[in-house]
Amino acid sequence: MSTVGIIGAGHIGSTLATGLVARGYDVVIANSRGPETLADLVEALGGRARAATAAEAADAAEWAIVTIPLKGLDDVPVEPFAGKIVLDTCNYYWERDGRIAALDAKQTTTSQLVQQHLAGATVVKAFNHIRSDEILTDGTPAGTADRRALATSGDDPDAVAFVTALYDDFGYDTVNIGSLSDSWRVERDQPAYVVRQNAEQLRANLARAQR
Repeated sequence: MSTVGIIGAGHIGSTLATGLVARGYDVVIANSRGPETLADLVEALGGRARAATAAEAADAAEWAIVTIPLKGLDDVPVEPFAGKIVLDTCNYYWERDGRIAALDAKQTTTSQLVQQHLAGATVVKAFNHIRSDEILTDGTPAGTADRRALATSGDDPDAVAFVTALYDDFGYDTVNIGSLSDSWRVERDQPAYVVRQNAEQLRANLARAQR
């Protein structure tokens, strides 16, 4: 699956686009302000990337990444993602997103909200607890001592395996948290959030998480 649709062109989205193009993927990227605002980014990414509307990026995607403020989730098109794996990098910042009652009450997770919106897609958590400026610099070859690890979670084993392979391609070990309902363990303010950790340390931090 070589064509990636990226919804969101902020720090995470643009960094992942850069890394994916370098690894031979074709990238179709969209933001909330229109394709014309992405001209500089697409030029920097080179011939494997193009800007599009969110619907066009979703249509073109063989798999996709949603990396947006949660307040914009309702604007993400639904139907074009049906049957596709969608990586969710989203985090909840109430200061930016406004209060989301179900998250404040710990009744759901950010990834479950994305899955609820994209009901026909297969959502899997990825790249949400690493700083954008570390994604392309902290990766190391498999087997490297103290290799950094990233967490994923999903309700579909094939989607989790997909993220595991992608993490390895970017230079990271994987720790599988479990289902989307368990993904709160790597959300904001938890011990595993945006700290450098190897797989053993990540498992320990996930175990220390409190809801």
